[in-house]
Amino acid sequence: MTQAALESPAEGGETAATSRRFLVYRGDSNDGQMVEYSVPTLEGMVVLDAMHWIQAHVDGDLAVRWNCKAAKCGSCSAEVNGTPRLMCKTRVDVIVGDIWVQPMKAFPLIKDLVTDVQWNYEVNREIPPFTPPADVPSPWRVQQQDVERLFEFRKCIECFLCQDVCHILRDKNEKARYYGPRFMVRQAYLDMHPMDVRDRTGQIKDESGIGMCNITKCCTDVCPEHIHITDNAIIPLKERVVDEYFDPLLWAARRIRGRRQKKRPSSR
Repeated sequence: MTQAALESPAEGGETAATSRRFLVYRGDSNDGQMVEYSVPTLEGMVVLDAMHWIQAHVDGDLAVRWNCKAAKCGSCSAEVNGTPRLMCKTRVDVIVGDIWVQPMKAFPLIKDLVTDVQWNYEVNREIPPFTPPADVPSPWRVQQQDVERLFEFRKCIECFLCQDVCHILRDKNEKARYYGPRFMVRQAYLDMHPMDVRDRTGQIKDESGIGMCNITKCCTDVCPEHIHITDNAIIPLKERVVDEYFDPLLWAARRIRGRRQKKRPSSR
């Protein structure tokens, strides 16, 4: 949606612009309020277009983070009518009534619609990188079913909408105890990779805090890449943690194997 299309009168049968009422959060971490704007809209316009119109015609200092406008960079995350969304992917004509645009609640506010998501990158640095076996030369041969399973996780654009909607981070602010859905996806990718040899179950259980997730699937609902975060990442990781630490049969089997291995050296 170009500025010229919004500014020029309708020609050649084009639909004339109509006005919609936007309420946009303006302020910083100290103080702020919702400010009303009347924005001319056309068919196909998205919320990010409206923010650009406000910047160009009303408030040039409105702070909005964006980059590609193609739903691939994950930069323009915000909350539209209370739901975490990409502004560039949220069409105005499908929203009924006033349009409320607010910053993501789960992260510290910098200004207006821009939040500080630095914590996510700090968490990412705590996760050990992909660790292939040192004695297996590349290129590796991997089964197609493994490739397809991992490809879903690689689609993440790090918009952090799943982090924003997660009530553990959003409402309880348990960032010190839970990594959040985005990094459950990353750890699932690494842990399920057939060529990754690192044992990650301990970190998934403890530092990542996977036990805090109660499977509401709200993260899956807001993912713009339609990654099945809960079903394909979080639940399988929970199962691996249970098998390793809480399954009584496996625990007994490990104890027995451990005792036998300890007895072998003394019997020689």
